Amino acid sequence: MSTQMYLAYDYPLLSAFWTMLWFFLWIMWFVLLFRIIGDIFRDDDLNGWGKTGWLLFVILLPFLGVFVYVIARGKNMGRREVAQARAQQEAFDTYIRETAGGGSRPTSADELSKLSEIRARGDITDEEFRRAKSLILSDYGPPGGPGTVAASRH
Repeated sequence: MSTQMYLAYDYPLLSAFWTMLWFFLWIMWFVLLFRIIGDIFRDDDLNGWGKTGWLLFVILLPFLGVFVYVIARGKNMGRREVAQARAQQEAFDTYIRETAGGGSRPTSADELSKLSEIRARGDITDEEFRRAKSLILSDYGPPGGPGTVAASRH
């Protein structure tokens, strides 16, 4: 019985493997914990007491709390995350549309009122006003759109 027994853990490569495995499992655990805490706060169906109860359960008994939460409410976690992502994307798209002008073309009445104001200030002559007005009413104008004839004189 004097023979020395080597276990698999005594090998340096396997030891490094186990260390890396536990390290990544630990990181995955924290990622899951933070996602669950974020989901608790994101859920509008839970009232304040429900959120407090789940938070206490997840913080005081972390392993059991996280597993119970995933079993009880895990199905809707993805739905809430997708709904939040869609809402954020929609808000971003709305912001971009508003910032870029929305691509909405001014109406002929808007263009005519602007043209009338320019003529009233004396920036264009009556002949230029008639020419620009006919372009606006025919819905045909320079590449910049209607009203750029009048605006280009500035």
